[in-house]
Amino acid sequence: MAERLVGKQAPDFTMETATGDGKEFGKASLSDYKGKWLVLFFYPLDFTFVCPTEITALSHAAAQFKELDTEILGVSIDSIHTHKAWINTPINDNGLGKLEFPLAADITKSVARDYGVLIEEEGIALRGLFIIDPEGELKYEVVNHNDVGRSVEETLRVLQALQSGGLCPMNWKPGDKNLVVK
Repeated sequence: MAERLVGKQAPDFTMETATGDGKEFGKASLSDYKGKWLVLFFYPLDFTFVCPTEITALSHAAAQFKELDTEILGVSIDSIHTHKAWINTPINDNGLGKLEFPLAADITKSVARDYGVLIEEEGIALRGLFIIDPEGELKYEVVNHNDVGRSVEETLRVLQALQSGGLCPMNWKPGDKNLVVK
């Protein structure tokens, strides 16, 4: 039986990362994002076909997330060396080019397992996206089949709805009023 994550403290993690410029390695822990919002997203594998469309779209929107005091961290089961190679591969050759956020290596698959996105029999993650608030509470999750990419616009909309601090009706958009309960 799957365990609910939304509304609970996000599972802790520490992973090695490849920086978005493809030049260095580092580490990322959940505690590094304390005091900020975090969009944590999982994708199946480097050097695949749907993944670069999502990763580069999120990178292009990174400034919008920064304006909302939000960091982005991508995760797959690949090594930091594979991440670095993919970042340093030209976009025309199925590479990523420079990114505005790091890619983390979940070699042990423990983080994907903790977040409920690991396909055990294949050893890869589903496309899972999680929004974690500044106190470490997991506020939103969406997990979908690996054949279908996610929407940056929807992620931004949900993030802004969560940050609005109120009740948001169906199709709420930034600028809309929150619901008032009498």
